Amino acid sequence: MTRIISCRRIKLAAVVLAIGVLYGCASVSLEQNVSRVNADTSSLTDGQLKLAQTNQEREQRAQLAAKLLNTPIGQKEAVQLALTNSYALQALLAQGWAESADAAQSGRISNPIFSFERLVAGDELELGRALSFGLLDVLTLPVRSGIAERRIEQAQLRLSSEVVDRVTQVRQAWVRALAAQQKLIYAQQVFVSAEAGAELARRMQSVGNFNRISRAREQSFYADAATRLATAQHQVTASKEVLVRLLGLDEAQAQILKLPERLPDLPQTALEPQAVGALATQGRLDIRLAQSALTSAGKAQGLNVVTSFTDIELTARRNTKIDNAAGTRTDPRGFEVAVRLPIFDWGGMQRDAWNARTLAAANQLEATIRAAGSGLRESYSAYRTAYDVAKHYRDEVVPLRRVIADENQLRYNGMIIGVFELLADARDQVGTVTAAIDAQQYFWLADAALQASLIGRPTTASLTVTSNTPSAGGAGH
Repeated sequence: MTRIISCRRIKLAAVVLAIGVLYGCASVSLEQNVSRVNADTSSLTDGQLKLAQTNQEREQRAQLAAKLLNTPIGQKEAVQLALTNSYALQALLAQGWAESADAAQSGRISNPIFSFERLVAGDELELGRALSFGLLDVLTLPVRSGIAERRIEQAQLRLSSEVVDRVTQVRQAWVRALAAQQKLIYAQQVFVSAEAGAELARRMQSVGNFNRISRAREQSFYADAATRLATAQHQVTASKEVLVRLLGLDEAQAQILKLPERLPDLPQTALEPQAVGALATQGRLDIRLAQSALTSAGKAQGLNVVTSFTDIELTARRNTKIDNAAGTRTDPRGFEVAVRLPIFDWGGMQRDAWNARTLAAANQLEATIRAAGSGLRESYSAYRTAYDVAKHYRDEVVPLRRVIADENQLRYNGMIIGVFELLADARDQVGTVTAAIDAQQYFWLADAALQASLIGRPTTASLTVTSNTPSAGGAGH
């Protein structure tokens, strides 16, 4: 009786152990995956990431997109629309979930193998049953589970980085679309003015009040204005279509997309270096990803030291042998252990490969840490330079050009200068106004790049603002 109770206890303990092993395996769900990404990118997404899996959820997304499209789309609304409406972003979330699930699967125990055989020899019938599983799979489960968790973390961090990239692209595309729109409006105004100047020059030459070269100058400016207008029209179309693709809009939605008339005003003050340092998250995505890769490589290296030498398979057997002639039945049972013998391959190359991977991961972590500070400083420099240049145009250059234009208008009204001198001054303003729009555009592009760098996903923002000086043929002659 005591032996029966002991056997039952052993079986119960085995069942409890098996349940504990199963529940100890690494796992991940869609909700966990998306929640982790929302937490990592909350400053850009406001936690609005969600993967629609049912028709009802897709319908809700479509209704929200339609509501957003009813009003002009600001930068924040553009990000929200992309998160709601972009099927490319939905595909990104689904792919990230798949990658996390694959990582979790790598930490599971392989299913056991059940085999059954039936042998007949004369009056003898033999039935064989065997249950086999990898013994090292069980013994190394805690280590493999830890590796799987690191792989899940890496998949989630990579997904967060991709989301940051996509949101940054949306923000910058929105800036470019508005800047192109502003340039088009100004190009249209310049074209109308140049067309009037060219027509006036033609008429004055026809009555002998204008020489040929002076008329050619006005005609040349008109031709240049027509070229700039055509280019500006294409830039509006191209930049808007880039934004349409990033927002995931269909043709009908693209037709009703409305943007504000102009870029936002510059903030009153720029971010200071101390504030940027405080805003930079302690757990930057790039550093966390490199750190996780190093931890995973270290754990995998330790596991490989064992698995590269040998593998062990445990098989439990129970046979039934029936002798019909003798009328006997026997039930032999037992187990067998299969060990892979390291005769031809001692696993040296595998261990060298894992040593190299760990060394590479350690160096990559150090390189990432060193590059993080440099990249953030570069992003802040681009941001601050763009702010200072845009502010200089807003507070100094444009007001000065306005004063000059007003004074020349007074001189024209007083008949001190003629209409063509007034038009020449207007031509000098073309470069200044265009450069001012460019400066404002570059600031908002640099702002988006800085926000991405703060999270740990460096994004470059080129700064190519050029100064503009009045031409030699200004209004003062």
